[in-house]
Amino acid sequence: MPLHRAQTAIRLATTIAGLCLAAAASANTDPLSDLLSVPGSAGLGFVTRVERSPYLGGGTRYDLLPLYLYEGDRLFLHASRAGVKLFKDDAQRVDLFLDRRFEGYPVENVPASLLGMAERSASIDLGLSYRYRQPWGTLQAELLHDVGGASNGNEFRVSYSYDWRSGRLALRSSLTVAARDAKLNDYYYGVLPGEATAARPAYAPGAGVNTSLALYGSYGLTERWRLLGGVSVTMLNHRITDSPIVPKGAQPALFIGAAYDFGSYRKPWAEERSPTYVKLLHGTVSDDACTLVRIITLRCTSTANVNVTTITGVQIGKPFIERLNGWPLDLVGYLGLTYHDEHGLQPNSLQVDAFMKAYYDGFPWSHRVRTRLGLGVGLSLAQRVPYVEVVSQAQRGRTTSRLLNYLDPTIDFSVGDLIGSRVLKDTYLGVGVSHRSGIFGTSNLLGNVNGGSNFIYTYLESIF
Repeated sequence: MPLHRAQTAIRLATTIAGLCLAAAASANTDPLSDLLSVPGSAGLGFVTRVERSPYLGGGTRYDLLPLYLYEGDRLFLHASRAGVKLFKDDAQRVDLFLDRRFEGYPVENVPASLLGMAERSASIDLGLSYRYRQPWGTLQAELLHDVGGASNGNEFRVSYSYDWRSGRLALRSSLTVAARDAKLNDYYYGVLPGEATAARPAYAPGAGVNTSLALYGSYGLTERWRLLGGVSVTMLNHRITDSPIVPKGAQPALFIGAAYDFGSYRKPWAEERSPTYVKLLHGTVSDDACTLVRIITLRCTSTANVNVTTITGVQIGKPFIERLNGWPLDLVGYLGLTYHDEHGLQPNSLQVDAFMKAYYDGFPWSHRVRTRLGLGVGLSLAQRVPYVEVVSQAQRGRTTSRLLNYLDPTIDFSVGDLIGSRVLKDTYLGVGVSHRSGIFGTSNLLGNVNGGSNFIYTYLESIF
């Protein structure tokens, strides 16, 4: 085997073995911050995280983390973190962000050590971070506060990391020290007096400092596909490990996955001449028997007859890539706002959707009547969990979540082509499905929800 091929194989094997992106939530200082380096770029992917549970008898926890990545001049989205860049130059960067805190009790298969205790849930942190980068490494500080109302606690993190690159392989080693206040530790690792038993005395760990070591990275399999993975180990403060519900020893974690980079190899998408997609939609909740697969295969297209709820929305899009690799395939990024009319069943509410959508128009008849088959993938955040999800999940004894995965399959045709009008050539009439789901309960990011909702809608979209 030639030397350069052997070196590449060794690097790839080393990466897979765990030399990349750490997933310890208690020490996360955003290792995805440099995965997409060009403003205007975006990516999609997934990672599978494996970690030792911080709760006694919890065993090994497995978690699917969908990756939704966007790097703008001012805004960014890095999987569980979204924010705004307040300041950025070659050496310094200041971010204001919201981040998902993955700590909390397991939703199902509760270990004996936690039986009878009130649930400790994951939450949302509001954070401010400062990063200082030099050739000798990067220093970063973060201040986080729980704004999700779970613990109302605070955490201050300081980290040092060093980046190393060779060809397609990028590695980052890091050391993180996290100072956590009493509210945060007592909520997740304490035992309230009313929860105490003979084998589980009341306990409050109070404030403490955790330390984490990690190795992160990515490997470019192709120009756009990147392999991700990583290992980390977190040393919990001794006052946490003294808790009757926490095992002794360090907390290791491993994760591996992949991401597809849509736009790091082209100019930013927000150009002056970049077209804008504007879509108006209205739809009705589907019948209970109509799953997404049955709807898109036309085996079930019925809307509900009882407890009918509807949606009305607008989606604004910008193209990332037109004619990908010369194929009849366009990629468009969307931000949508949807209004849920619950028809008196519960208060009405709003929903925000952010997603990347692929359009295929290579049908034999498209030169006469352009027809597009689309599929959008992203995140959906509801102001209030939609009524249909509340009812269906309650019937099955399952949890709900305001944040879920979002799918948007559609099919449409050019109105201008159909009626012979050049003015309406870039106006499309179609039908689609607004789908929210928790990816079968495999993702902590999505609240470990197994279920969701489908709304069948019609729409009109114009490209300006």
